Amino acid sequence: MQQLRDNQTKRILRKSIYGITGLCLAGLIACAGGGGVIPSAGGPKKPVKPTPAESQLKLPAGFTATTVVENFGRTRHLAVAPNGAIFVKLAKLKDGKGIYRLQDTDGDGKADKITGFGSFPGTGMAIRDGYLYASSDEEVFRYKLDGDNNVVNPDQPQRIVTGLLSRHEHEPKAITLDYSGNLYVNIGAYSNACQLVDRTKGSPGQMPCPILDSAGGIWQFKADQTDQTYGDDRRYATGLRNVVGFDWNKTTNTLFVMQHGRDQLHDLFPQYWDTKQSAELPAECMYELHKGSNCGYPYIFYDEFQHKQVLGPEYGGDGKMDPKEKYQDPVVAFPGHLAPDGLLFYTGSQFPEKYRNGAFIAFHGSWNRAPEPQAGYFVVFQPFADGKPSGKWEVFADNFSGGPDKTASGRVDYRPCGLAQGPDGSLYVTDDTKGTIWKISYKHG
Repeated sequence: MQQLRDNQTKRILRKSIYGITGLCLAGLIACAGGGGVIPSAGGPKKPVKPTPAESQLKLPAGFTATTVVENFGRTRHLAVAPNGAIFVKLAKLKDGKGIYRLQDTDGDGKADKITGFGSFPGTGMAIRDGYLYASSDEEVFRYKLDGDNNVVNPDQPQRIVTGLLSRHEHEPKAITLDYSGNLYVNIGAYSNACQLVDRTKGSPGQMPCPILDSAGGIWQFKADQTDQTYGDDRRYATGLRNVVGFDWNKTTNTLFVMQHGRDQLHDLFPQYWDTKQSAELPAECMYELHKGSNCGYPYIFYDEFQHKQVLGPEYGGDGKMDPKEKYQDPVVAFPGHLAPDGLLFYTGSQFPEKYRNGAFIAFHGSWNRAPEPQAGYFVVFQPFADGKPSGKWEVFADNFSGGPDKTASGRVDYRPCGLAQGPDGSLYVTDDTKGTIWKISYKHG
């Protein structure tokens, strides 16, 4: 009888412990996903063991990576407030929220205070002059921030831009701002090369391309006016197939963008390009833009091996023919199909001097190099001097894929997407496959 009572007591204790644990876990999940706060644990801190995500990255000597969050959803672009709070945009809603504010309150590098808001998915995220800007695929909103960089009214943002085209190809609206009160929005072309029938062998290119009236370029809006939409006076630059990574360069006071080049040269025109050439062409291009810039899409593309613009095959080109009209040249040409999704000019002082005012670019990685190996899935650094690219670019953060075999197959662990600089000069990188955010820091000495 005593043994029976002891067994019953043990079962009751186990149920109590499991019940308390379940409530704690449920509370943590609710806090993480539904806009509440995840509290930091009390008591003495234990050393934080590296997670697989942060120990996987390969970085130059002196640099280390810490994971801010993991498995957080499709994290796209992000912005870091002056107090270190991170705002990240999700391409797919997480527990009904499309924006999350992440903060590390105990100094271990991990986000432990997490708040969600915004009922729309998207890509763009930026902070300027006390406001947080965020985009959906059709609109841009802004939220007022208070002195602690909390959103003042998360349920009632101002709608700055509305009515932008979203045709289910190149639909993400990346955004950036200058320092004169202007907002820039990419509107990607809803086509590969503006053929009469998209991605169809033998279909000619349209001349002029009707897409360019409302897509295939960068549009400029006022950062503080509501409900702006299309207008001829708002188009800043044209002839850009799709831009996801772009940033305002404070040194030159100009806009720099990374274009996604066209696809399927061999598939559509095997008489001019073999599979290897099609895997490497055209270049992924960095452009420095000014009002009225025209980079030539869809009529031309840039061949990094011939170092020139060539006429697009849909418009009579054969891979060697020069276009009749000259368009703006890129300032840097990178290998084809690497998918540049993030661009950041580094202005901090934490990293060594060589990185000052240079460009970091997050390459999301290719999908269409087969039968050649896939490529990309890294963050590169392009040095700049006096506001111009200077010297060869180099891989800065690598092994997001998980190894050479995973890179070659395209079945990778992580795909870098967004870049941001923290107030201490650290570099933040997002992954939109599993939802990881890394903080990359440099230790002097």
